[in-house]
Amino acid sequence: MKKTLAFISALLSAAAMLSLTACGNNKDSSSENLYADVDVDSDVRDAVNQAASASDLLPDVELQNKTIKWMATWDINPDASGKNKPTELVVFEEKYGGNIEYHQVTWDNRYEKLAESINSGEGIDFFWAGDMDAFPKGAVRGMFTSVDDYIDFDSELWAEVKETNDSLIWNGNHYCAVVQSVGDKVACVYNRKTIQEAGLEDPAELYEQGKWDWNAFEGMLQSFVDVEKQHYGIDGWWFEFGLIDTTGVPAVSIEDGKLVSNLGNPAMERVQNFLYDLNTTNCIAIGVGDYGWTAHPEFVGEGKVLFYPVGLYEFYNEEKTWKEKYGEDAFFVPMPKDPESDDYYIPVGMEAYTFVKGGSNPEGTARFLDCKRFAIMDEDTKAVADQQFVDDYGWTDEMLEMKDEMQRLADENAIFDLSSGVSTDCANLLDQNMRAAARGTPWNETYDAIYATIETYIKEVNDNPIANTVE
Repeated sequence: MKKTLAFISALLSAAAMLSLTACGNNKDSSSENLYADVDVDSDVRDAVNQAASASDLLPDVELQNKTIKWMATWDINPDASGKNKPTELVVFEEKYGGNIEYHQVTWDNRYEKLAESINSGEGIDFFWAGDMDAFPKGAVRGMFTSVDDYIDFDSELWAEVKETNDSLIWNGNHYCAVVQSVGDKVACVYNRKTIQEAGLEDPAELYEQGKWDWNAFEGMLQSFVDVEKQHYGIDGWWFEFGLIDTTGVPAVSIEDGKLVSNLGNPAMERVQNFLYDLNTTNCIAIGVGDYGWTAHPEFVGEGKVLFYPVGLYEFYNEEKTWKEKYGEDAFFVPMPKDPESDDYYIPVGMEAYTFVKGGSNPEGTARFLDCKRFAIMDEDTKAVADQQFVDDYGWTDEMLEMKDEMQRLADENAIFDLSSGVSTDCANLLDQNMRAAARGTPWNETYDAIYATIETYIKEVNDNPIANTVE
């Protein structure tokens, strides 16, 4: 199966692009795949069919309804960007004869449109939970339904992520299906030439030696920062929560099926004090000297900024693009370890999906997610994906190894901050105030200002876990 799927993936790129050139582009519908004719080579289909048929992992069932309806801001199917047909979609087509009908929404109107579709009986089947604001909010608002009747988390296919899914049980059920944890949410980006010229030790070497922690991070910043020489410390808008997450203590989590606030946890106070200290020693670039209040990622390549924590999506581009921004010698490591934590925690995202209330085909949706797990578990398929990073993005083997290391840390210690899943008001209040220490506001002032309000938001959700009607 592994060798077959590797062969499949290797052929997907060329096959999809060849088909794309013959595909029309004169349709305009939010519920119709404009690139439905984009297909893979017949050899690929034959190989997929053989692999799926030979495996005992995928349930051997016949779908009565072959179509599943997907609502999101992005399409799983091939689209105008020229992306390949995902391997898991080809497996879904071959094993179950399935297809995905895309219903497009915008970021701003996605929940409004979802509510409208549920109330109208449109039968949308699944919705993206990876933005971290769908769970448990969508279940509380009556938008999502339990996946437990359709996905067996005790099966071999889902065993590796069972613990993660069980950590998110709400009102006694699983209301989202986490396909995998994601370790590329925030990396600490830097330029090796800058590090070398400053006489500092490479963070990658420190990580390998087990010495990459807050202390090493802060020491390098204090050694480098010199505002008069335009040497600045940390830039960007991701570093506050990037560092907070390394404690393994999110602002809001689930314990025994209930949301809880961790604002009073000693680890939260400790990391907030750390952020405050970084600010008072000019280690945070924003607002220091003549730096201004605009992020300057290009300063990393120019040797003016030491660290720029950001999602690895910045490197999921052509080599020219990320090198123009971060320099020829750009590299990345995980966020530094909390020195007082026994485990190494990093910011973790999730690839996760919810089943929409009143969906027309939950059985088909579950089988598609089975196909995703099937593709993720295959090591040779991953090797082909890694080669695409080299060919398409100009990555080195060392970059791939570090990305894998971040994924390993995410798999071992998957901790999710559910602040956005409480409510929009809760998310906004925490987003604004959890950054305040890095701007010079002592944590005790912030804590006193927001603690009671956050507790009220959480209590409201815990007291009313599931709505009977869609809100």
